[in-house]
Amino acid sequence: MVQPGMDFCQGGAGSVVVQFSPQNHFGSPVIGFIFHSHCLFPPFLVVYPKRGKTFCRKKRGKEKKLFFSLQSLARCGRMMIEHKLGGRMMDHLHINVNFASPMGKIKPMHSVNNGPAALRGNGNTEFFADAGIPFARTHDANFAPQYGAPHTVDIIAVFPNFDADETDPASYDFHLTDEYMENIMAVGSKVFFRLGNKIEHESKRYGALPPKDFAKWARICEYIIRHFNEGWGNGHHYGMEYFEIWNEPDLHPQCWDGPEEDYFELYEIAARHLKACFPHLKIGGPAVTSMGNRDYVERFLKYISRNPDDLVPMDFFSFHLYTTNPEKMVGHVKLARKLLDEHGYTETETILNEWNYVRNWTPREEILYSYRVIPSLKGSAFVNACMLACQHSSLDHLMYYDARVSAGWNGLFDHISQEPLKPYYAIWDFNRLYKLATEVACEVEGDDLYALAATNGEEAAILLTYYKDHKSIDGSGTEEEMRRVRIDWSGFASGDGVEVEYRFLDAGNDNRVVAAETFFGETGAHIFDLPLYTSILVTLKKK
Repeated sequence: MVQPGMDFCQGGAGSVVVQFSPQNHFGSPVIGFIFHSHCLFPPFLVVYPKRGKTFCRKKRGKEKKLFFSLQSLARCGRMMIEHKLGGRMMDHLHINVNFASPMGKIKPMHSVNNGPAALRGNGNTEFFADAGIPFARTHDANFAPQYGAPHTVDIIAVFPNFDADETDPASYDFHLTDEYMENIMAVGSKVFFRLGNKIEHESKRYGALPPKDFAKWARICEYIIRHFNEGWGNGHHYGMEYFEIWNEPDLHPQCWDGPEEDYFELYEIAARHLKACFPHLKIGGPAVTSMGNRDYVERFLKYISRNPDDLVPMDFFSFHLYTTNPEKMVGHVKLARKLLDEHGYTETETILNEWNYVRNWTPREEILYSYRVIPSLKGSAFVNACMLACQHSSLDHLMYYDARVSAGWNGLFDHISQEPLKPYYAIWDFNRLYKLATEVACEVEGDDLYALAATNGEEAAILLTYYKDHKSIDGSGTEEEMRRVRIDWSGFASGDGVEVEYRFLDAGNDNRVVAAETFFGETGAHIFDLPLYTSILVTLKKK
């Protein structure tokens, strides 16, 4: 007897599976769907009951053919689907998910640099909020008029006259910075505040110069924090937690136009002062350009750990990486953790708070190619692959660079309309898992395939992406790269069934739901043919 939740398999090469999943389809009750083990998802054939043990295949609501047994129906389905596929056969790659096996928390891998653009009410605040971005780091905000540039965020903008009295609120200009902070928090994001100044590529430096008085600079930072969190200077109680001392001091002279030892000293003075004032806040840095600059990192760590009994405070260690390879990112994460542990900073968080796709900085053709990738379909697969890879690493926090709508590094929002681009939907996808909170066991068999699964008990999701650094940007010309993936999941059941939706992020879809079905029993299986750069979000909900 055929019952909901049963699978019928026609054996042999190119097997057909009839998956029974009662629901309405064009107004009629459905027994289920025919899947082919070598089938692009879809096609499938819809199966209806008719006159007891007779089965009917329909197309667009019209009856096409009757079958007197499931065996005959499956044989027909196999021939039809194989005809559509032109005889193409591929081996399965596998993703095995066990929703009953918790692995820890989903970490904030989808934070970004900078917040929504709300200038004149024509911005992207709704999209920003819908993506659920956890944190917005403020570095380089001073380039963007949408955030109040050139009068926002940077120390030299907030405290423009270094010779002024740092204890006098009149010495500070918080107006546009306050507006920017409020715009970030209005969309549900938290602020990760960079204490320092933007990068300066010009021939003369202003903010990249070492402060004239390191102790005074630390006190200026203190009063800025008091303004944000304690109401000082007609201020606020924002509850901001993370404060970062400078940005890329190893990039000379664009970010630090002075001896490196001077930055080490500035960091120590500022970190000790701010932790003494605010022991509950997280103070850190140094936001180095890359762990590839290992010698600089080791010199910095050696300096601040020179007294093992009195380590210079560092609640988080921040670093950057621009690459084409998610696995290289994981390698840098491992190196950061290793060096921190070796120098006594075993509890220090690791935060990779600038990253994006860069094939090479030179020659010109390479960086221009990179700029074209950033907002593209390939860019979306890269973003997903990096977030998923880093979730599986020891990294605590990942922050994409950049959400400034006027920046070439922004792959999330269109520069003119400020509407979402394809990489935005990767951020949106990851947030679905982040809200579910608990990561579960997810084993991946196959190269260039990245996956993650999560649940909160009542809902669950699986996110997968297929990324490799192919020369194609939009996926065209990559037909030979097609991969077949089978997902098997267990440990998520409901007596009333499990509703499953499939969202595709590919050349033709921006997270559109392309199919939905209901599963019965404690397990499920899905087979997809994945074109290169495709991402799929599978969501499950108990009925």
